[in-house]
Amino acid sequence: MDFATASSVVLETLTKATSQDQTILKPAEQQLKQWETQPGFYSILVTIFSNHAISLNVRWLAVLYFKNGVDRYWRRTAPNAIPEEEKNHLRKQLIANFNEPVNQVATQLSVLIAKVARVDCPRAWPELIPTLLEAVKSPEVLLQQRALLTLHHVTKTLATKRLAGDRKIFQELAGNIFSFVYNLWNSHMETFLQSVATSPGNTDQLLPPLERCLLTLKVCRKLAVHGFTGAETMPDVMALLSATYPRIKSLLPLRKDFSTHAQLKEKLEKLIILLTKVLLDMLEYHAVAFVPFIQPTLEFTVSYVFTETGEGMLFERFTVQCLNLVKAIIKCDNYRPAKEISETKEPATIEAYKCGDVILKKLCILGPVNPEDVRALLQKDAVYSALGLASYELYDVVDFDQWFQNQLLVELQCKHPRYKIIRRRVIWLIGQWIGVKFSVDLRPMMYEAILPLLGTEEDLVVRITAANTLRIAVDDFEFKTEQFLPYLERNFSLLFHLLQQVSECDTKMQVLHVLSFVIERVGPEIRPYVSSLVQYLPMLWEESAEHNMLRCAIITTLIHLVQGVGPLCMNLFPFLLPVIQFSTDVTQPPHVYLMEDGVDLWHVTLQSATSVTPELLQLFNNMPALLELGSETLRVCFSIVDSYVLLGPGEFLQMYSGMLHALLSDMMTDLRPEGVTHICRVIENMFRVFPVEAPQLFPDILSHAFKAVLDKEELPQLMSMYLVLIARVMLQNNTFFFTFLSSLASKVGQQPGEVLGTLLDIWMERLDCISQPERRKLSALALASLLVSTEKVIVERFCAIVNCCVEVLHDCCREDYTDILLMTENNPQPEDEMEMEEDRRRRQLSIKDPVHSVSLRDFVHAKLQECQQTHGQDGFQKLMDTVDVEIKEQLQRFIK
Repeated sequence: MDFATASSVVLETLTKATSQDQTILKPAEQQLKQWETQPGFYSILVTIFSNHAISLNVRWLAVLYFKNGVDRYWRRTAPNAIPEEEKNHLRKQLIANFNEPVNQVATQLSVLIAKVARVDCPRAWPELIPTLLEAVKSPEVLLQQRALLTLHHVTKTLATKRLAGDRKIFQELAGNIFSFVYNLWNSHMETFLQSVATSPGNTDQLLPPLERCLLTLKVCRKLAVHGFTGAETMPDVMALLSATYPRIKSLLPLRKDFSTHAQLKEKLEKLIILLTKVLLDMLEYHAVAFVPFIQPTLEFTVSYVFTETGEGMLFERFTVQCLNLVKAIIKCDNYRPAKEISETKEPATIEAYKCGDVILKKLCILGPVNPEDVRALLQKDAVYSALGLASYELYDVVDFDQWFQNQLLVELQCKHPRYKIIRRRVIWLIGQWIGVKFSVDLRPMMYEAILPLLGTEEDLVVRITAANTLRIAVDDFEFKTEQFLPYLERNFSLLFHLLQQVSECDTKMQVLHVLSFVIERVGPEIRPYVSSLVQYLPMLWEESAEHNMLRCAIITTLIHLVQGVGPLCMNLFPFLLPVIQFSTDVTQPPHVYLMEDGVDLWHVTLQSATSVTPELLQLFNNMPALLELGSETLRVCFSIVDSYVLLGPGEFLQMYSGMLHALLSDMMTDLRPEGVTHICRVIENMFRVFPVEAPQLFPDILSHAFKAVLDKEELPQLMSMYLVLIARVMLQNNTFFFTFLSSLASKVGQQPGEVLGTLLDIWMERLDCISQPERRKLSALALASLLVSTEKVIVERFCAIVNCCVEVLHDCCREDYTDILLMTENNPQPEDEMEMEEDRRRRQLSIKDPVHSVSLRDFVHAKLQECQQTHGQDGFQKLMDTVDVEIKEQLQRFIK
């Protein structure tokens, strides 16, 4: 097929590919996809999009296919790469003319050329840059604009290359063309400004030169920033930086004058912002070269942003850019002085340091200013703001304790209406210094000072700031509850009134967080003062139906409230339980915001409750969906199941054991090891509470544990938990253990004794996987319980079982051979004043647990005596003879 015929076929297919009819569009796209790797296809595309007589949509599509082809097939190493001969032809065609009339197509062509240049320029395409520069000089407006657009995209693309060789090539390019481009930009700027002066009303005539100004400045920016290693030595680069300030000053009034012409105003704003970007980029990449421009930049910013000079001429993006310049100068590491002033060599810096030290001390001893002098008030506010923000840097300079006592407290007592600016700033300043340098002994004075600032007669901003300072103080590491208790009632009451009076959602959240911190830190001491808050929260919950973040704050407050009131939380159930039900119901849209805090509230409610209620049990219907989600709340969900088992084991298992068995069995195969470990802990707790009934309720999980041990589970944490479950059943439900073992053996086609022997061998071999003394003792108790058996498989392992028992005896006995894990009603573990009801339930369960109620030494001794009676003296002696002499001696010492 000749070129002309092929071109017509491709053109027809491209035309079909622009159709809205899917039956025409899809086959055309598939055909074009097949042609992408055919030689000559891209030459045809160039011919099509270069023909301005063809439909715009078809030309647009041809450019896009060419651009995508460059990404996939232009590199020589790419599969189905475009042949070199065709690429040579394509490169010539791409820069043959720059007269594309449609802006969108011209932009895509420029991007396309830049993509080719990234691969080929300058080695395989040395004529690209000279051709572009020649076209830029053309007197024809369209040709010049398109060439500038292409030059912009080419320099932008080449500037992104980061390999050393590529950077060197770009630097050579910048050195060769920067002066030309900079002078071109100056020329276009002058042309534009002259056009404004001579024909201000002809806005259409102003757009082309303004567009060229933008494009040339974009090229200058990339060349200046990425094209030189020592920009400070390049006169033209420094001239560009110097020119930015007068250019911006001349453009800002023009933007104001042309505010009614949207397109011209937009272009002017872009040019102004681009000039500020030149400054920002040079500051970031060439901080040394920017040093002479620090003062002009600061003066320029202050003049336009903070004085009347900028009135009517500022716009938001320009203001932000100016402030970003100041921020970048302040934060620039190159401009930071030495940490030790003695290491500074610059005399001016040393002098400035001395001046700063004197000024700081003078500012700190400023007394109260005249409330009628607004300028003095604002100056003092600014000084205090700086001292607060720089608190960590001024740690060694300011004696804050003395300043607080002698001046700041005095300032807080001035009640003039205008002095609220300073009262607000002072209490904020105190908050900034609390964690830096504020004596613990002075905290009561601060609490006393905060009280009037929280009062209803005070300005709302001052009250909110005082509340935030109180939160910082309460959350501080050095906070002492006993110091705060005398002020607790008044502070809590004032915070509650503030919560009622503020109307904004964010402000209510702020105050709620302060209340939460106070409740959390004082614990049970809050109980006498929470009645008003408890009555108000239900109303606030209803009002915040459309504000999920506020509801999150309410739930967080409830969490700390429940922890604070402890068992009294059951009085809150009429409000608490519906909140928990709603926030953990995955069918409710707000659950995505509330669920995490909701499950935490559910958990602390169970921990604090003294008994289970039907409504509390009913809540568990939300749990299956939460477990199936498998989200970050999974660990808390398992803890909730555990808490139900401890709080109301009989009622809970009667209602939900079947559901739990099905859910947890399925999850065992899907979860990561950490999740499986959590499930095993929950099941173990059920076995502890109901040692006879519980194992029969969870046969699939028990079967999973047996099989995992028999398969020699490799992860120590999982092997440990599986052995714990088996040990519980073996020790506390011996009959069920052997029945279950027989059932399991029949399923795997082995004899029960064979399975038991394998189980015991692996168990004793992997005993060291169990690290916790309690679980090691449980294993020893379970193994020791087998010593009385006459089964051959157990008798053959008598020695190994005794060895394990002696090993664990060393772990859990003191020097006087008493068991360190024993707990009794008369000698329980010491109670913590902050412990919850669940902690007491756990302690009571532990007291009844064989691990804590049975002495391992006495248990082993008793089982050995039973073994002696069962086997007779001679038989027992033969068994003992299989034990190592040293182990027997150690056993004798423990028993005697």
